[in-house]
Amino acid sequence: MAFTLGGAAAPASAQIAPQISLSQLQEMFDNMRAKTHWNIDGPMLWGYYFLDSDSAKLDAAAAELTSQGYRLVAIQKVNGRVEYRLHVEKVETHTPQTLYARDIDLEGLARKHGIRKYDGMDVGPAPAPDAPAPAASATAR
Repeated sequence: MAFTLGGAAAPASAQIAPQISLSQLQEMFDNMRAKTHWNIDGPMLWGYYFLDSDSAKLDAAAAELTSQGYRLVAIQKVNGRVEYRLHVEKVETHTPQTLYARDIDLEGLARKHGIRKYDGMDVGPAPAPDAPAPAASATAR
């Protein structure tokens, strides 16, 4: 089970603002506390997604994100569309406020690289500390 939250990106000319409101994030955290046995206040595996028709833009963003400690999961073509999806993930501990700030940062990174859309995040339990990390992939996982 993973919780996902994403939405429409703001126009490039707009001031950088998160696509997901703080109240939506608070609701997401409340739902996870009520509907899962996860320790949402501890380390979780957070996945972040970007969309663009130019995979080179996603490659550049992936390089920057991996240099910041994110793991590249995939850059893959979206089925039935002339578009690619970048998926990175990182084990992090978030509150609604810190996730809101991360969303602002990732919106800014998308704009910096000219990426059409930061497409939101998902979350699931963090892997066991001694479990090997899955290899990065350029295809669907």
